[in-house]
This record gives sequence, structure tokens and C-alpha cells, in this order.
Amino acid sequence: MLKPQTHHSNNSLLETRHLSKTVATSSGALTILTDINLNINAGESLAIIGASGSGKSTLLGLLAGLDTPSIGEVFLQGQSLTALNEDGRAKLRNQLIGFVFQSFQLLPGLTALENVMLPLELGGNPKAKSIATEFLQRVELGHRLTHTPKQLSGGEQQRVALARAFVTQPKILFADEPTGNLDQKTGAHIIELLFQLNVENQTTLILVTHDPALAARCQRAITLEAGCML
Repeated sequence: MLKPQTHHSNNSLLETRHLSKTVATSSGALTILTDINLNINAGESLAIIGASGSGKSTLLGLLAGLDTPSIGEVFLQGQSLTALNEDGRAKLRNQLIGFVFQSFQLLPGLTALENVMLPLELGGNPKAKSIATEFLQRVELGHRLTHTPKQLSGGEQQRVALARAFVTQPKILFADEPTGNLDQKTGAHIIELLFQLNVENQTTLILVTHDPALAARCQRAITLEAGCML
């Protein structure tokens, strides 16, 4: 029987069904995730927690369509990500998804403003500069527009990364340990900004974190243990 290509359930923005991931290693098959069934609604904030090696980042990659499952399906706005080829998934990501990583992932040769403008320019937005400037002002970096990443502190770089992630007004923002490289005070500031932008833009927020304070701010948390959802 053919699997359905589209599927809708009430307010669900992102849904997984029987999601599993196994990879081949030199010592045989390694199962990273087993039978993950998850429903995430529009505007919701969800933390994915668990020990190192529990499969958190792998799950994030599958939810974002950066990776494909061994078994099961991921539906984004009713569209099966699993049924799309890499180009199709990339197109959907560009339209709907933003990312914030622990390692900031800013381009070192570009200024803060140019880094934030980039996704807008790639999307052909003629107002890239004014929108990027506005978002940098919202993360309190209006005075650092012309600075390159190496002229900025870790916290400032993460704020640039937040502005870049939100500037396209994505439906979903994925954040992988967004405060992992920051001191506690700076991390707390980033958390505030993340939730402020989440509420203002009605963005669905999906976070991988070790930080109990960050997980507690989310409406819901799921725990992974050895690739299984508890």
C-alpha cells in the first residue's frame, strides 16, 4: 500500500510518525532513534532534552529535513518531507525554517549586517538592508552593524545569529544548544530574546538543550534516552 503524501491533523505544523534512524558503522548497524511519534502545533515552544548521545541533534536534523529517516515520515504543514528530494526539502526549508546553532555559523568575511541580510538577499527581498537593520536593532546590536564576527563577543555573535534566523520570519525556528557556548548571564539574555521573538512573530520554537532553565521556559519538553522518547 502506498503511503499518503500529505496528511493534516488539526493544528499540527510538524508531525512525525514512527521515525527511526539507523546508521552503518564498522561494528554493525547503530540505531540512533527508535519509533518517535510527535505532534508540534503552530506557535508552540518545545524543548528536546536528554544526555549526550541520546539522539537529540539527529532528531532535530530529521525534523528540519536536513537528514532523512531510515523508517517513518516527517510531515511539515501536511507535506511529507520524506517524500521530497533534497532540492524539494531545501526549498521548503528556505520558505519555512530558521536555524540557530551553538557555534553561531556566521560568515567571517561579512559584517553583522551582511550576515543578517544574506537569507533575505538569497530570497530576492529588495528591502533586505532595512529589514536586517531593524532585526539587529531588536537584538540591541544597532551600533555593531559594520563589525565582523571576530570583532564581536560570543553573546553578540549569537544575537547576530538570532537576528539572521528570525529575519525571514520563519514558521519554525530550530535551535541546537543556542546557549551552549555562552556564559550564564549572556545565555539568559539570549533565552529572553529567543522567546520574545517567538511570541512577537508567532514562530514555532524547537530547541535542543542541556539547560534546564531554557527547557523550563518552553511550553513542553520531551526527553530522549538511548534514542527513545520517554
